[in-house]
Amino acid sequence: MSVITAFDALALPVTLDPPAGPVQLRFATVDDIESILELLADDPVSASRGDTASPDDRAAYEAAFHAIDADPANALLVVAAPRGDVIATMQLTVIPGMARVGATRLQVEAVRVSSDLRSGGIGGAMMRWVTEVAAPQLGTSLVQLTSDEARIDAHRFYTRLGFVPSHQGFKFTVPD
Repeated sequence: MSVITAFDALALPVTLDPPAGPVQLRFATVDDIESILELLADDPVSASRGDTASPDDRAAYEAAFHAIDADPANALLVVAAPRGDVIATMQLTVIPGMARVGATRLQVEAVRVSSDLRSGGIGGAMMRWVTEVAAPQLGTSLVQLTSDEARIDAHRFYTRLGFVPSHQGFKFTVPD
């Protein structure tokens, strides 16, 4: 089964039911770029890395969106409130591998919930959908993510959801 078919099998949009009320999880569209940029800029760690939603960077973000959208191993998702405004986002990537007897992993990246809605259950509903619905339907046996060491609250959140801090990550920034 191709990854495109697998992501299509997720049957999005779906309704998530966090305590604050129902929201819709769906694939992001090019019209969501501005809202996604605002979510990134709303996060101090992302903002410190240059995600400030500057109009000067719009072309780079549009190129990134189109690259993600065109890659069958990736899906960029958003959560919309009942009025339709985007209040959360995340990216999913299916990674086939040799380790763990050829296990396929589901990588979760760039999880962001609007700062005024955090601790309202939206992130938990998103991650439960990832582990309970997306991972099994995509045929992945492991869901993994990385979280900046500065995100202490996020670490507690992921641990409460059953994620285990099992590895230490390393990054290398390639010079311009």
